[in-house]
Amino acid sequence: MAGRIARSLDSVRSAAIMIGSSLIILACMHNSFTWHLQQFWGSSKNFWETVWYTCQWLCGRNNFVTFVFGSQVITAVLLFWPLNAFLMYTDLRGKDSVLYKFKVQADKNVPVDKARLKEACLVVLFNQVFSIPITAVLYPLMVKRANIFSSQLPTFQRVLLDLVVSVIAVEFAFYYSHRFLHHPSVYKWIHKKHHQWTAPVGIISLYAHPIEHVLSNFLPVALGPMIMGSHMMTTWLWFLLAIFTTVIVHSGYHLPLMPSPEAHDFHHLKFTNNYGVLGFLDRLHNTDNLFRETKQFQRHIFLFGISPITESFPDDPKLCNSPCKQFDES
Repeated sequence: MAGRIARSLDSVRSAAIMIGSSLIILACMHNSFTWHLQQFWGSSKNFWETVWYTCQWLCGRNNFVTFVFGSQVITAVLLFWPLNAFLMYTDLRGKDSVLYKFKVQADKNVPVDKARLKEACLVVLFNQVFSIPITAVLYPLMVKRANIFSSQLPTFQRVLLDLVVSVIAVEFAFYYSHRFLHHPSVYKWIHKKHHQWTAPVGIISLYAHPIEHVLSNFLPVALGPMIMGSHMMTTWLWFLLAIFTTVIVHSGYHLPLMPSPEAHDFHHLKFTNNYGVLGFLDRLHNTDNLFRETKQFQRHIFLFGISPITESFPDDPKLCNSPCKQFDES
């Protein structure tokens, strides 16, 4: 009981730090730093307005087309596939790749199996096409919520607020939907497909059963903009940040100046820890206890240098880094 209370307090403290830091940022909007950011945002207003008008023009100035198909082009064509093309090239080169030294599971997918990679690409393409009608369903909800296609672009402060709310919303929505998908009565029918890759690569971020893709990939990310009635440009910015992050944490590489993949990579390896994005709900629900006992937890930091994180936290040859067994929830 005492341990549970301590973990709960630790989780509350982590949440308070994250939310409190966000509130401090928002409260300091009139301070010098954010004032200069706002000035930059304002001075580049013509540029962003040109981008927005161009996107609308390319979509025939049709709001429905802009929302549904514009979102797919922005996220899939401009980011997801170019980023994953680079990562797939890296994975196929195996130990010859310059990024190999940053690999989290150095003995897995070196090089990646071409047949499995091709099958993963086809599944991801299906899920992206499947996202189009789901996006269409959200369209009337979003346009009722606010004038998301306004010619007046949001201020820097409003963009920042929307992003903070979206980050918090995705933590709650993803954690609980993800936990649900790990329930024994659900896992083997839906989520087990995603966990076929115990050593993930970037493309696996969207490799999932269609039900999982909607429930755990699509809706949690869309929740924040729906709550805030975010402008379309802000929504696209958030979608790009979310896509970039999920690809990187599935990439299998702990790269400098990039989000750490250690926690989610451990989840793919062991299945029973690290269901969330930020980590404070895992702390609250005691679903990171095994991860915290491992070398991966020590490595779960933002890497500033160009040396692999394994040089700062090398494996202990005498001790098992991963004391928990791997579970196949089948």
